[in-house]
Amino acid sequence: MGIQGTRAELGVLLYPGVQMAAVHGLTDLFEVANRVAGEQPQAQLPLLRVSHWQATDEQPPVRVYDSLAGAPEGLLGVLIPPSLAGFSSHQSSPALMSWLRQQHAAGATLGGVCVGSILLAESGLLDGRSATTHWTSAQAFAKRYPQVRLEADQPIVDDGDLITTAGLMAWAELGLRLVNRLLGPSIASATARFLVMEHSASASQCGSNFAPILSHGDGAILKLQHWLQANGAVDVSLAVMAQQAGLEERTLLRRFRAATGLKPTQYCQHLRVGKARELLEFTNGTIDHIAWTVGYQDPATFRSLFRKITGLAPSEYRNRFGATPAAASRAQ
Repeated sequence: MGIQGTRAELGVLLYPGVQMAAVHGLTDLFEVANRVAGEQPQAQLPLLRVSHWQATDEQPPVRVYDSLAGAPEGLLGVLIPPSLAGFSSHQSSPALMSWLRQQHAAGATLGGVCVGSILLAESGLLDGRSATTHWTSAQAFAKRYPQVRLEADQPIVDDGDLITTAGLMAWAELGLRLVNRLLGPSIASATARFLVMEHSASASQCGSNFAPILSHGDGAILKLQHWLQANGAVDVSLAVMAQQAGLEERTLLRRFRAATGLKPTQYCQHLRVGKARELLEFTNGTIDHIAWTVGYQDPATFRSLFRKITGLAPSEYRNRFGATPAAASRAQ
């Protein structure tokens, strides 16, 4: 599972009234992400280490659970789950507020869900920053924390090192967003699919991962789609696709677009770019080699198409989402 000895620790905060379903849900989500990442034989990814931290009235939070053995490591992220009981002042002890500020100063990304957003505001870390919170708390939040730029209409505000979410069930999206950062958008999407969760952040800033329409009911087109997926849509002509579908070329063009919303050539381009994104994330191959691997003999054509679909050049995509040695060393 990734580089031996390379771990990225994510802490889940336990505080009075915390929603335990979210605590256990986040723990399971990260374990599934580890399993999915381990199925990528060429990937050099950190292993997610999940710890639980119990907050008390007078002392800083203490570690009460650790998913892995070995010496503790610095936290790359701290997640504050929601509370069904709402916010009360006894949840924000001075010791906890100081601990949150210390973790943030040490480089951890802090994420708060619902009441978790309020605890981040209580710490002062959100002053001068954008944030969101549950709609029932929005008016009181704005009054109590006037220095926070509240965006109550947003379900999630990702302000880089501080992430706030509005809904009680938004812990799933928060967890997936951290998986996206640490393990890459493909792992985040695969984790969401395994858990049957919605995920809006899988490299959404550079075009969402291609999700083909498969429920159109056209058996011949579905057969062709499965064949294209299995073969990577590499070196396929319209004539070959028509043969696989058992249709005349003109009929294929009409029915394929009606079923998928795309021309066959466009569909193949999306599949190839999707494969290229995975290779950019998980391998160190040159961009020219990746272009050839996914079926483009002309690297310039590949670069142009990749930018058109994702909004980023291949090199920019790798720098942002790739499991590079620099990213790996940060996770150590």
